[in-house]
Amino acid sequence: MRKITKAAALVFAVGALATVGATGANAAQAAGSLHGCPSGAVCVYPQNAGWNGDRPSLAFYSYGPHNLSNQVGQHYVLNNQTGGATARTCTGYNGTGDCQGYLWAGYYIDKDLTPINSILLVRP
Repeated sequence: MRKITKAAALVFAVGALATVGATGANAAQAAGSLHGCPSGAVCVYPQNAGWNGDRPSLAFYSYGPHNLSNQVGQHYVLNNQTGGATARTCTGYNGTGDCQGYLWAGYYIDKDLTPINSILLVRP
């Protein structure tokens, strides 16, 4: 497994420039299981636990919105999907509200999930 490296900056272009996360995004390798996140999934790790010994607390596989419950504070969110699929964090349930940036396959973010109520997996 390759060593995770921190990306200096990550820019997402969709009309306006936006990023998923308050401080930036981090590069990761999206092939096979990565930090316990199966290939094809977007995973959320427990609050303030980093990679939590490679044990995510949530894993989402299907395209579309996935509602969150009781997820507050800082969490790693890893996109280990394949085929160019992206993920977005949204302030509303069912992928509504302010859906922030695009987390590309092979990247993770350290994100405050307090205002986030859903994660949207977007088909390429």
